[in-house]
Amino acid sequence: MRVLFLTLAASFVFLSVPPLHAQESTSRESAAPSSADSGPSASLRDALAAACSHDQTAFAKFLTARNQDSFSRLTEAARTELMKRFVLLADAGKPTLSVNPAGRPIVSCETPYGTAELQVGGPDLRDNLAFLPIDLREASDPDSSNAHHILMGMVRENGQWKVLSIGLLFLDLPSLEAEWDQATTKSNEQAALATLESLAKSIESYRRTYLRLPESLSQLTAPEKGRVGPDAAGLIGSDLASGEYNGYSFRYVIVGANDLGAPAKYELSATPKPYGRAGKLSFFRDAKGVLHAADHKGALGEATDPVVASGKTAP
Repeated sequence: MRVLFLTLAASFVFLSVPPLHAQESTSRESAAPSSADSGPSASLRDALAAACSHDQTAFAKFLTARNQDSFSRLTEAARTELMKRFVLLADAGKPTLSVNPAGRPIVSCETPYGTAELQVGGPDLRDNLAFLPIDLREASDPDSSNAHHILMGMVRENGQWKVLSIGLLFLDLPSLEAEWDQATTKSNEQAALATLESLAKSIESYRRTYLRLPESLSQLTAPEKGRVGPDAAGLIGSDLASGEYNGYSFRYVIVGANDLGAPAKYELSATPKPYGRAGKLSFFRDAKGVLHAADHKGALGEATDPVVASGKTAP
């Protein structure tokens, strides 16, 4: 089971603290709790379930308005990384909701590498604040002493319970955006370059199959129904086919009027969007297949930019 035990530097940490209320370790499966459930326990349960499945839209609902705004500006990779920290799992999972004999919520997060079980304890309510202990353990481990004890803070905002703190530190995304951007820029740039190379391979695969270049990236995506064909070749995902993927904008241009056969040529580019948050380097693949990279302040790359080796980014 791939569990993340390292904390995210400069954002928040998971502290091992004693639970506020005793919590039974034995659980029983039940039907999923009703959507009518309310209160801090239900909100935290649903936030953890969203974090388990990496559901960014659902997870954002449990952030304060200030944090929601910052969350929307983070790159997709950074948003996913934040959700991982809530369940201490490296992979997206399938959440299952149940309750223990005392009626306390349990979220089981099943991944290809194992299942984590998160038991939510009783809330300590103080006006518009609530503090809830969580016991997080590997479901297959019968030793409850190996569980991680995490104290979560919730705040009532406009009648809804939102995540306020993890451990004893506040979750304050606005003050961390710049630091997070700097920490993830390099990995985002490397991912964008890898995506650009993968996209070129998909275009070449299309060329070999249909003896011409695709007219647009949309022809590389999977068909909504039926078999693959020249209008939906099933070579890339719909998000990349739209031209926007993980903080970068991808552009495909056929060079010249001819798109038939092997002699036909094309150019590809990957540009950070927005500049500085997803990355600083603009990438360009020229008609000869040579990769270039340079900082264009968010503008398109050019064939005159420095050449970058496959799989590497400029220092």
